[in-house]
Amino acid sequence: MANRLRGAAALAAAALLTLTAAACGGGGSDGGKVKLTWWHGQAAPYDKPLKQLAAEYTRTHPGVEIVPQLGTSNVDNMLQKVQAALAGGDAPDMAYMYGSWTASMARSHKVVDLAETVRDPAFGWNDFWPSERAAATVKGKVVGLPAVVDNLGVVYNKKLFDAAGVPYPKSDWTWQDFRETAKRLTDHGKNVYGTTYPVSGAEDTVWRYWPMLWQQGGQILDPAGKKAAFDTPQAVAALDLWRGMARDDKSVYLDQNGEKFLPLFQSGKVAMVVTGPFALLDIRAHHVDYGVTGLPGYNGDHQTISGPDYWVMFDNGSRRRKAVVDFATWLSRPEQDARWSLAVGNMPLRKATMGLPAYRTYVKDFPGAAEFVANLANAKQARPTTPVYSKFSEAVGNAITRSLIGGDPAAKTLGDAADRTDDLLAKDK
Repeated sequence: MANRLRGAAALAAAALLTLTAAACGGGGSDGGKVKLTWWHGQAAPYDKPLKQLAAEYTRTHPGVEIVPQLGTSNVDNMLQKVQAALAGGDAPDMAYMYGSWTASMARSHKVVDLAETVRDPAFGWNDFWPSERAAATVKGKVVGLPAVVDNLGVVYNKKLFDAAGVPYPKSDWTWQDFRETAKRLTDHGKNVYGTTYPVSGAEDTVWRYWPMLWQQGGQILDPAGKKAAFDTPQAVAALDLWRGMARDDKSVYLDQNGEKFLPLFQSGKVAMVVTGPFALLDIRAHHVDYGVTGLPGYNGDHQTISGPDYWVMFDNGSRRRKAVVDFATWLSRPEQDARWSLAVGNMPLRKATMGLPAYRTYVKDFPGAAEFVANLANAKQARPTTPVYSKFSEAVGNAITRSLIGGDPAAKTLGDAADRTDDLLAKDK
């Protein structure tokens, strides 16, 4: 009797352990199946094609189950969420991460280095845009595979241009042309501004400024990556141009939370916005008659900036690591790229996607998309892949905000930001 009771107790304990393990396992394997957690970071309706792709991969790969999850309600918080998960030993297998975070991610031994994966000729790494490859690579380590690629151009409201008798911008326009055009389009009696600038101080503020620096031959950091290089006279002049537009011409709507400028453009209260292809879906939905052109330039240089985002993978054991790299590789192929990127109005991640029928439908459905794709040729440089980028970017964002809102001279604000940057770089060992 006692032996039978002990046997029953042992069986009960074993069953309890099995149930506990099943309840605690967010990923791993179940009966030999590898279960992968994918924090895609896309809210509805952008998550629909990703969920469909996850379901298809699961169906066609019986040994793997892809579990798509939002991860965080605000992608801006994904880095913090992932870092907390890494510290707690419960990291997802793959997460959507901004390109400006790749240097921080590269320091983690849990991040899968994809250098060997992309070196395989069958992968087609050179088919991806140079800006994507550059921002993914940190000291030879390939931190992630592209999830989104974009760039900045100018989207303009044709109705407002026509009403003001202002010709549409040409591709060879200059920043002085941009300033004069914005001034002509401003009508405070109708509460219409020529253009706008987000001055939240976040990266959305900063990345609109870097192309003006690059166009004049400037750099963000010195060649060694140890000192700030963005407080040159040319860089100061570029920021003072925006300062003059905002404070003297009063042609710039200063969006202090970075969330109003696009709705104002859609409602006909702003004539031009410096934005990317990610805005076209909403603009189209509001039935705006719009055009797209590249950024204004200096001396014929119209460089733009690309802000690629990435699928970053984490090492949760050899089986899961291999499975998630295989899934991400599948996801990055042209056929899947078309079903994800083009379906939601994003640009193709790779050139081969442009040869598919879906691309022809995309450029027809999203006027201006072809101009943004062509503008990728002007994305020749990437933001520095240094772990302290996000911190000194905050200093630059505050400098821009102080100049445009407070009126402080650019030489002062950029000088302060450069000092802060030098301190951060000196402490980064």
